[in-house]
Amino acid sequence: MYYGSIEAGGTKFVCAIGDADFNVVERVSFPTTTPEETFAHVFAFFDQYALKAIGIGSFGPIDINPASSTYGYITTTPKPQWGNVDFLGAVKARYEVPIGFTTDVNAAALGEQRLGAAKGLSSCLYLTVGTGIGGGAVVNGQLLSGYSHPEMGHIIIHPHPEDGFAGICPYHGNCFEGLASGPAIEARYGVKADQLSESHTAWDFVALYIAQAVMNYVLILSPEKVILGGGVMKQEHLFYMIQTELAELMADYVALPDLETYIVPPKLGDDAATIGCFMLAESMI
Repeated sequence: MYYGSIEAGGTKFVCAIGDADFNVVERVSFPTTTPEETFAHVFAFFDQYALKAIGIGSFGPIDINPASSTYGYITTTPKPQWGNVDFLGAVKARYEVPIGFTTDVNAAALGEQRLGAAKGLSSCLYLTVGTGIGGGAVVNGQLLSGYSHPEMGHIIIHPHPEDGFAGICPYHGNCFEGLASGPAIEARYGVKADQLSESHTAWDFVALYIAQAVMNYVLILSPEKVILGGGVMKQEHLFYMIQTELAELMADYVALPDLETYIVPPKLGDDAATIGCFMLAESMI
């Protein structure tokens, strides 16, 4: 029997089967269209396998409070047709196995803490900067949550003095996600982020915004490792720029670890959330 992983993103779903050692045995991906079409693809894949548990890491916001009447729902997402969808309920109705439910970034944080860039540490922060911006944190070996999950992409940051962009977040305008996500970069310059040169002014803005956000998270959570993933962070030159900006922003107020080894890309790459979902599945048994 296998662990099942559903990494549900606003752009695509990645479904995978994993063995007892969290190795990926089989994987498929497909676009996130309507809930009906998307769930049909999910079920067609998992129906082929004997599952012992499933881990779901979903885009959000989602309801992770088991005492809530909408536990397992995707709630106020701007993704068309996905608002107030009973994600967990749909999967439970199909498969009578234990199912874990969290955010996609929480799953990635868990994977990186157990087997990735933060292996051997008790805490880490995982931040994805891509189609959206989100973050998950492991504190004392456990995923951070309260009445809900963290929404790290929607903190308020100071705009760069030369950046007059109003932001694209439908809720907050120029919040972190509204200014530094992939769609925000494209809306600002008319081309996708990966089409901009390394010397483009865009990266000065984005590096400052990510550094401000990381500063806030570091001051509050003191993670032992900060892991930056997502499509925007495929621009490897950003890491040095963010490290430099963070050092300036901190102004030696608190001592930081060596930034080259403290702020790093995910060691598990694009498998971080998938492996984290396998681990979440295992924890449900």
